[in-house]
Amino acid sequence: MAGGVRRKAPGSPSPLWGKLQTLWQDKHLVLFKTEYTLLVVSVLWFLEIGINVWVIQKVAYTEIDWKAYMDEVEGVINGTYDYTELKGDTGPLVYPAGFVYIFTVLYYITSHGVNIRLAQYLFAAFYLITLLLVFRIYHRTKKVPPYVFFFVCCASYRIHSIFVLRLFNDPVAMMLLFGAVNLFMDGNWTLGCGLYSLAVSVKMNVLLFAPGLLFLLVSEFGLIRTIPKLSLCAGIQLLLGLPFLLENPVGYLSRAFDLGRQFMFKWTVNWRFLPELLFLNRYFHLLLLASHLLALLLFALRRWKRSGESIFELLKDPSKRKTPAQKTTVDHILCRIWFCFYLLNVYP
Repeated sequence: MAGGVRRKAPGSPSPLWGKLQTLWQDKHLVLFKTEYTLLVVSVLWFLEIGINVWVIQKVAYTEIDWKAYMDEVEGVINGTYDYTELKGDTGPLVYPAGFVYIFTVLYYITSHGVNIRLAQYLFAAFYLITLLLVFRIYHRTKKVPPYVFFFVCCASYRIHSIFVLRLFNDPVAMMLLFGAVNLFMDGNWTLGCGLYSLAVSVKMNVLLFAPGLLFLLVSEFGLIRTIPKLSLCAGIQLLLGLPFLLENPVGYLSRAFDLGRQFMFKWTVNWRFLPELLFLNRYFHLLLLASHLLALLLFALRRWKRSGESIFELLKDPSKRKTPAQKTTVDHILCRIWFCFYLLNVYP
């Protein structure tokens, strides 16, 4: 109309509004479509903050190893570097030197280990960091539906118990390990190897992931270029253990990396259904070890290399192999690392 005021055409909706509309339209698929993984894990992560606070405040703490850890590091603080003389009320110190340094820090933060409630909140923080690292690993695969993450965290009583009700050293070791896996996925192999070695220095059972990592390194770099990364891992162990190695090298190595240590039946979870006599039998232990090595060998020969490719071909520099080296993907990394993780479950 002449002389009239022209009405403005409605502007295009903002990107945020568009995402919210799409989310509302797909509301029945949020738990199943991988593009909503970040949204779901963010909600779960903040929910876990509340769950951990509730568990700490409402569920009774169970003393198992924390006091022993504090007694062990207190011995080092008092000047004892001979591993054969370091012990707590549950037995001798059987963890590598990284454990001593990390739990010495916790010893001072928690007023010589007395402030249990503060220690629980520190381990809740470890749990939340570990959860972020695990969520990121699965998110990078783009294959895990979001509803699975609920069972990874919120539905697990045992995981909360291990972290905030028992204060074991396993959470610290696994937090470092998952950090290393994230670095491997990002292509930071040297830094990842360093963090992996730190995880081993907290608890020796992280060594069970070593076969998968070794295969990844050789596949990615060949034998010659893998040696510096293995040297880094060994160098970190040497540096951390140096004060104890100088005092009593045999004592340190035999205690911190005791491959023949007997696991008590009362603490087993995976093999609780067995009679105690069979569980403690050395032939049963040898059977488990043989099964473990056989599974690793079969996967190395059948699943971890391309069909028709010799296992020895992987030892060459990638540029000199007959078949061009494949780019290491997130799936390749997880296939090898996670397989070792599942094998870990055959142990007590």
